[in-house]
Amino acid sequence: MKSNIIKSSALLFTALVVLSGCEKKKEETAKVEIEPKVETFLLSKEKLTTELRLPAELTGFQQVDLYAKVSSFVKTLKVDIGTKVKKGQLLIVLEAPEISSQLAAAESRLKSMEAIYATSKSTYNRLYETSKVEGTISKNDLEMANGKKNSDYAQYQAAIAAHKEISIMRGYLEIRAPFDGVVAARNVNLGTFVGPAGKGSDLPLLTIQEQSKLRLAVSVPELYTGYLHAGDEMSFNVKSLPETFTAKITRMSGALDLKLRSERVEMDVHNTKGNLLPGMVAEVLLPLNAKDSTYVVPKSAVVSSAEGIYVVKVVNKKATRVDIKKGREIEDKIEIFGDLNPQDKLVKIASEETKEGDIINE
Repeated sequence: MKSNIIKSSALLFTALVVLSGCEKKKEETAKVEIEPKVETFLLSKEKLTTELRLPAELTGFQQVDLYAKVSSFVKTLKVDIGTKVKKGQLLIVLEAPEISSQLAAAESRLKSMEAIYATSKSTYNRLYETSKVEGTISKNDLEMANGKKNSDYAQYQAAIAAHKEISIMRGYLEIRAPFDGVVAARNVNLGTFVGPAGKGSDLPLLTIQEQSKLRLAVSVPELYTGYLHAGDEMSFNVKSLPETFTAKITRMSGALDLKLRSERVEMDVHNTKGNLLPGMVAEVLLPLNAKDSTYVVPKSAVVSSAEGIYVVKVVNKKATRVDIKKGREIEDKIEIFGDLNPQDKLVKIASEETKEGDIINE
């Protein structure tokens, strides 16, 4: 009976030991499940090269609206929409009869004053030569003749100026091309009344565009302005043409537009084939090449939360949050800026669940 009790006790102790061992194994297994391994990587610098697609607009390298300087009527119209013109070519002849009359009157007055001045000048010269013989001409008569000559000379100069003014006004009746280009718009017909004021000045007579060379203008957001420089080459395309065109940055405004917070960048496009037209909307591919190497990490390593933007740094197997600022993004990579050093160990797939000081099981 005694031996049976001892055997039963031994069996019970053995069972307790086995159960205790199983519990310990379960706890260890639970710990392993609670603290899974976390993938990390070492921070390094690299140059991130990206491309930015932006809408742009093609315009004529030069464009001018031609208006009438004087009130007149269209007498001759020598061009129409699409006409190619050369610098100085006569485009429109205007008619203003009153200007012709004023010019004729100015010419008559000019000839009259020229004759009067010539007479007074000749009279003075004769008196001056005669006065060399003492007692022949009084000093007062000589001074009066000189004053008459100077007065007639002033009147003659005024007549010249008046004639020149009318001649210039007469020249405004001929509208000529200021540069080589194409007539893009025509708003008048024969007999149309035009002038510097009133209904005749609502629209320009003609619009001339230089289309052999175009401007490609694009507004670059503030974030990317530091990556572009004069001379950088970029490519662009338009919806109506299948080919890709290239151009170089020629001008940068050097200031941000107050409304868009962007910088205007212009490229010169040589339209040798003539297939590009002013007003076309283009899509520009701008290369953004970094000047210096920067920290580049996978996007999964950056946490954006209500507490801020940060990465999780591993220090002595403990999590430390480091606040950062984001830069450019390309595919699955992103630039970051913050209090970081090369070879810092960061968590590759970070989340808000990782708290400051948590143990990181690598």
